[in-house]
Amino acid sequence: MPPSTHARAAELHKLAAHAHAAAAVAHDKGDHLTAHELSQRAHEYSVQAHQHSVALHQQGEASGSAA
Repeated sequence: MPPSTHARAAELHKLAAHAHAAAAVAHDKGDHLTAHELSQRAHEYSVQAHQHSVALHQQGEASGSAA
């Protein structure tokens, strides 16, 4: 598997981390609506990263390699 396939999962994890950090800043400023929206976005990125990683793992198993 080329490294670029794993790069997408890593990118999604980084986006989730950034959204979590931004949510924390918004929460500290008292902007709870924005913090909530950013937390939801972070969760969505995390779910996408997980789904992408699972798909990569399944592809690796299907091709006979240990992922």
